[in-house]
Amino acid sequence: MKTKVLKITLDGRGSYLGMEKGCFVVRDKENNVQKYPLFENEIGEVVLKSGNLVSTGALASLGFWDIDVLIVTQRGQPVAMLKGLDDDSHVKTRMGQYEASKNGKGISIAKKIVASRIESENIILRKYGLRQHDLLTVMRAIEGVNSGAMTTKLMAIEGHCSKHYFKQVFQLFPSFMRVENRKTFKAYDGLNNLFNLAYTILKWKVYRAIIRAKLEPYLGFLHSEAWGKPSLVCDFMELYRYLVEDFLIQNSASLRKKDFMMKHEDFSKSKVGQREYLNDSKTTDLTRKLYGYFESTVEIPRMKHGKRQTVETLINEEAFLLAQFLRDEHETWNPRIAL
Repeated sequence: MKTKVLKITLDGRGSYLGMEKGCFVVRDKENNVQKYPLFENEIGEVVLKSGNLVSTGALASLGFWDIDVLIVTQRGQPVAMLKGLDDDSHVKTRMGQYEASKNGKGISIAKKIVASRIESENIILRKYGLRQHDLLTVMRAIEGVNSGAMTTKLMAIEGHCSKHYFKQVFQLFPSFMRVENRKTFKAYDGLNNLFNLAYTILKWKVYRAIIRAKLEPYLGFLHSEAWGKPSLVCDFMELYRYLVEDFLIQNSASLRKKDFMMKHEDFSKSKVGQREYLNDSKTTDLTRKLYGYFESTVEIPRMKHGKRQTVETLINEEAFLLAQFLRDEHETWNPRIAL
């Protein structure tokens, strides 16, 4: 798997991406121009923000050369991606994925995901001197799940550990931000919405890795299957949430109350409420740093060569390793955890 290193990001409103004589051309509203020769640079990703312009010629070239294209809102939240026609082409991989959900291999995968999530939580708890999970007891409980509603039981184990984990981790954030519990969908407070924003960016990275590995993003092994829920993406995110959580701990110490804003939102036809969000300027800064964080290196050997790799490459490789396991090309799959 060849590493692509260059990323093109159109940040400002009115920026334009086009194609001229074998080069991607980025022009801002002040008419400053940057050129990226297609065959001199390894272009891995293009990020288009709401308010940018792009030519169909550039889109055609991006699609032809299989370059990732992410479309985000002004606040940096991913909302769409460019998907190639051959992204669903590896039938054998998907057949193995469907069969795994019936033959017991899927439960093995679900157990590995839960175990890895809890092990990674211990890495963060240990790093900041907090009380860790009793890993031996937890692993016994995971291995003891062998009948009945197994995924429900595994999710209950993971949920119990996460409650203990977040209760401690939230104390590492500035006092004005602290809350008692982790809330996902439609959280009111700024801290949970900060986590939700960061997880959304992680979701894009995982989603693209799943697609590149020719896996079905909506057929998972741990999270339930539901309309509009990419359950395999949700499964795979569990392996890397701790990296995003550590990033937020390290990058939130300087935040102040004035960095957050309240927004009135409709909760139903007759109910309006307020939610707290990081303001636009701080959100842009944080998301830029988080995208950069995915380019930082971890001490995990690559599949073919090298003793280190970026976080993003690790996610991509792990999806390929899972696909190989589902195709019976490897006897086991053990997710690699970056310290």
